[in-house]
Amino acid sequence: MDLQKHAQPPATAPRPADLRASDADRDRVADILRDALAEGRLTAEEHAERVEGVLHTKTVGELDAFIRDLPAAHERPAAPAYAVPHRPPPGSLPADADTSVVAVFSSAVRRGRWRAGRRVHAFAVFGSVEIDLSEAVFEYQQVVIKAVSVFGDVQIRVPENVSLRGTGGSVLGNFEVSTVDSVQSDAPVIYVDGWSVLGNVEARPRRGRFVADILDRVQDKLDKADRKLRRHLDR
Repeated sequence: MDLQKHAQPPATAPRPADLRASDADRDRVADILRDALAEGRLTAEEHAERVEGVLHTKTVGELDAFIRDLPAAHERPAAPAYAVPHRPPPGSLPADADTSVVAVFSSAVRRGRWRAGRRVHAFAVFGSVEIDLSEAVFEYQQVVIKAVSVFGDVQIRVPENVSLRGTGGSVLGNFEVSTVDSVQSDAPVIYVDGWSVLGNVEARPRRGRFVADILDRVQDKLDKADRKLRRHLDR
């Protein structure tokens, strides 16, 4: 038997650049272009032209071409230095919400400097709810947000330096949570549980926003290390 004649060529895996681009990929590139416009790296005409091109791209490689000359496209996120804590076991959190945001045929917003408890409920029925944790004070490391949308919209925004997880689904709608891993072991961990029925539930980090309390703790550790080093050198 002629083995060479009957041997099948190995299947070649598609290159990453040839893969189909998702809506999340397009949103990521659009965010980079928006920041480049705000920083003065792109003119308004260049920004509009590139965004128009992004909306019509089909592959990841085509998307990369629009941001290849921008610094943000070459930044690599730091790998998490620790394992994200497991979500709170059933029964460990109170059944009642510390904060409830409800919109029925209306809109409701929770933003600014507010205290995020262990449990937050968000319900949108023919309405819209926005929960912005960018400036929130986290009294607990783990926060569970229950988000339900029925013919409505629930938007959740978190700082960049927290961890974000999501569990849920949708029926003729959208449920999307952008996973985030913080590099700080004491960073808040936010779990979004929810469902959308002919509606939308979306959670993602807000670029350029950070939990100030974490930054203060990091700076405090650096100051303590600096003082110890100075005392050691003065001996």
